[in-house]
Amino acid sequence: MIVAGEASGDLHGGNLVQAMHKIDPEIRFYGVGGRNLKEAGVELIADAADMAVVGLTEVVSKLGMILKVMAQLKASLKKDRPDLIILIDYPDFNLPLAKAAKKYGVKVFYYISPQVWAWRRGRIGKIKKIVDRMAVILPFEADLYREAGVDATFVGHPLLDVVRTKYPRKEALRRFDLREGVTTVGILPGSRQSEVTRLLPVMLGAAAIIKEKIKPVQFVLPLADTLDIAFVSQIIAKYAVAVRLIPNEVYDVIGCTDIAMVASGTATLETALMETPMIIIYKVSAPSYYVGKMVIDVDHIGLVNIIAGKEIVPELIQFEASPEKIAAEVMYILATKERMERIKAELKKIRDMLGSHGAAERVARLAYDMINPKY
Repeated sequence: MIVAGEASGDLHGGNLVQAMHKIDPEIRFYGVGGRNLKEAGVELIADAADMAVVGLTEVVSKLGMILKVMAQLKASLKKDRPDLIILIDYPDFNLPLAKAAKKYGVKVFYYISPQVWAWRRGRIGKIKKIVDRMAVILPFEADLYREAGVDATFVGHPLLDVVRTKYPRKEALRRFDLREGVTTVGILPGSRQSEVTRLLPVMLGAAAIIKEKIKPVQFVLPLADTLDIAFVSQIIAKYAVAVRLIPNEVYDVIGCTDIAMVASGTATLETALMETPMIIIYKVSAPSYYVGKMVIDVDHIGLVNIIAGKEIVPELIQFEASPEKIAAEVMYILATKERMERIKAELKKIRDMLGSHGAAERVARLAYDMINPKY
């Protein structure tokens, strides 16, 4: 059984399944995921897109679906007793599922750690009891877990194997019908409808300000495969800004940009690996924000800054994430060559901190060893 409740987990899970099939083509996978897991041969009983949430209010709206899927998976653990359950990120769902797996004697492998270093550190004790082996993707996580007695291995970040362009920049610009020699601003509002509904309007508002101050300028939005182009187009149509929408070409699109406005999350790390300066935007519902302030214990909210241990790109959080402030940060970086070059130099260091290529293969060996220790 394999469970990935969000788009990034589905991507890395798909690569993991492919790597495990190279070791043993006879393994059968089933569970929860999206397009990548399905294409890798996983029999899906639920789509991750229906379960992905950001903030407390989204959990409430999708609770019925989430509980139904949880019940199905627990019933399968009891009845079918899979040889292994692989849980990818998505801790508020996957940790209770791990507890059920232990109850029924199913081995638990956890890939991509819950962010216990940011909040609810007390979960480490629970994880020790219900997770047999863990593969972590950030360099400081392995020591944190090992000190608590958890079998944890740093495997390197899986994005190192997937963040790459297919075309030279000039060819990408031509393919996307973008003008060469024109300031190009990327808009990355997230991969979930709720994120896009909340963040895209403020990003478009910032774009409207930027286009009046910088001429010529062009805007481009790499459309996540979890989003419907008509849904995003309807939001864009409300603003007097021309935005080129490009489906399924995220890295080549980022490679065309001089700077990007990016929703906090995995996309910030993808943008960093492309060495593209960015403004990180974080905005959730008011209840989620105030609860988060009480429990989250980190100095920064963007993964790039957390890994660096300092602010290397600006973060605009909640009320600070206004069109005016976003536009001001974008224009300041574009206008200040020294600031732009300093950010690029710091982003280059991030790649070196994330380990080496081949994460999926390393994780596959760790997971398969739990099924067949003698292989």
